[in-house]
Amino acid sequence: MILSPDLYRRWLAILRPRQTLADGPRPPPERWLQQIWRHQRIVRESLRLTDGRAVRVLHPGFWNRESGPDFRGGIVQFDTEKPIRGDIEVDVNEGGWETHRHDRNPAFRQVCLHVVWESDGAVGVPPTLPLHSYLDAPLSDLVPWLDSNAGSEFPDLTAGKCCSPLEQLPGPILSELWQQAARIRFEQKAACFEGRARQCGWEQALWEGLFAALGYKHNSWPFRRLAEVLLPTLAATPKQPLNETADRGNRSEEILVWQARLLGIAGLLPHNLPCGPSGKWVRTLWDCWWREHDKFVQEVLPAIAWRWSGVRPLNYPHRRLALAAHWIASGTLATRLEKSLLSATPGRSAARRFLEQLRPPDDPFWSRHWTCLSPCFRQPQPLLGQPRATDLAVNVVLPWLWARSQHGAEPGIQNHIVALHTEWPASEDNAVLKLARERLLGSHSKTRPRTAAEQQGLLQIVRDFCDRSNAVCAECRFPELVSKELREITPSTFQA
Repeated sequence: MILSPDLYRRWLAILRPRQTLADGPRPPPERWLQQIWRHQRIVRESLRLTDGRAVRVLHPGFWNRESGPDFRGGIVQFDTEKPIRGDIEVDVNEGGWETHRHDRNPAFRQVCLHVVWESDGAVGVPPTLPLHSYLDAPLSDLVPWLDSNAGSEFPDLTAGKCCSPLEQLPGPILSELWQQAARIRFEQKAACFEGRARQCGWEQALWEGLFAALGYKHNSWPFRRLAEVLLPTLAATPKQPLNETADRGNRSEEILVWQARLLGIAGLLPHNLPCGPSGKWVRTLWDCWWREHDKFVQEVLPAIAWRWSGVRPLNYPHRRLALAAHWIASGTLATRLEKSLLSATPGRSAARRFLEQLRPPDDPFWSRHWTCLSPCFRQPQPLLGQPRATDLAVNVVLPWLWARSQHGAEPGIQNHIVALHTEWPASEDNAVLKLARERLLGSHSKTRPRTAAEQQGLLQIVRDFCDRSNAVCAECRFPELVSKELREITPSTFQA
């Protein structure tokens, strides 16, 4: 190891000294409340408005970095009323609605929920939700995460000022820097799982993470809501582990039942049956769904919960729910994933074994279709590929398993999980990573992350530094920190 093992942590401490909330009853800053809402670090099952009505968050909305309400297109349900879609405004105090003149601004007419820190109990217009009593962890425990969790959107396509000092670093040092940043990101994800597990248990937290990841950036919250509705019921029903000699007919029937259940509650089963084989398949799904319709009718998601723009056919929610049905019907997925990873050797073999656990055999319908009414693909397509399996590993399963081993005080397992994460093969390149490389290394750089962890580290550096500055790197400390700290560690690397 060339760098000090806590170098990146010290840089973050220089960037933003840790804020404490022990100096008095002051509320957290508004940007923290926005992040709490954006990532739903709240006990969603217990939320109540100031007027006493229960509220369910079917979608928290999309973070708005421009003028207007803080979140666009959220979906909430009050008591047993019909779900509504609207914008969501976040303020520290209830009085912010009038103080900021939102009540007079036409841009705020679609606001359906006003999220605040605390309330004096007054009934607000729009409906008001105080977050103070609903955090999934004490605020003091959330401070490290909140203090580092910036937005996920990137600045304009402009190379940053850090390109010059970074391009002087030898490859091993650059790789080590990325690894340290990746560890920060990894621990933040693990902390989210630990917080959620306090409320619903470890296995439910894993399922919710897997479902949310299947939804990608457009539909992660509808998927998470399905997991919240369905999987506690599953956990209450003991299941047999996967047995290769089991009756395949029974297993196929269970897969079909779960596909019908998931698509039914998602509101994605078409009411008009198509002609031909697809029509027979959809009719079979409806035959299964009608048996349970009355049981889940209050949980069916509205059509407005789903976003379709920019979603590739291979990634349509229908196919991802079909994949989830295979996982649920296969038996004890969490146990199988844990055993597979704990016995795996870091590297490509671990990634292959992980994919084998998650990729089902060809599905008779969904390997060839992307919706119930779509035409067939030219060639059968797997329900899960290696790039998406890598995302599930580094963003969900490995952080979840590390958090659980930390909770159980099992340092040996923690070290093994870190080794797996460190050596997990890189995922396929994408627009987000390309933009991050251009921002930090310049558009002409040929340097690319070697592992998935290095990719994660690159994204974390952009989040911690680039997203706190602007396109011209105004007041960004990262170039200075790279030049100063690494000049002292590797003087021969720099010219005086």
